[in-house]
Amino acid sequence: MFNRKWRFNQYNWPPWVRRLRDGLEIIILPLAIFQMIRTIFFPTTFDVLVFVGLGFLYVLFLKRWL
Repeated sequence: MFNRKWRFNQYNWPPWVRRLRDGLEIIILPLAIFQMIRTIFFPTTFDVLVFVGLGFLYVLFLKRWL
């Protein structure tokens, strides 16, 4: 009955969400580099988790999954 597979379409989002996503895509790499440098010099659990999260977000943006 419901055999339609839901397909991800980023153009169904409102314009303000797309602009926010595009802005995050631009700023995520410099933040990840800064966090990597900070993690190298001052390694805490929180810094490592933030760095992994930023890396994960960067990969999502590269693969166009977000």
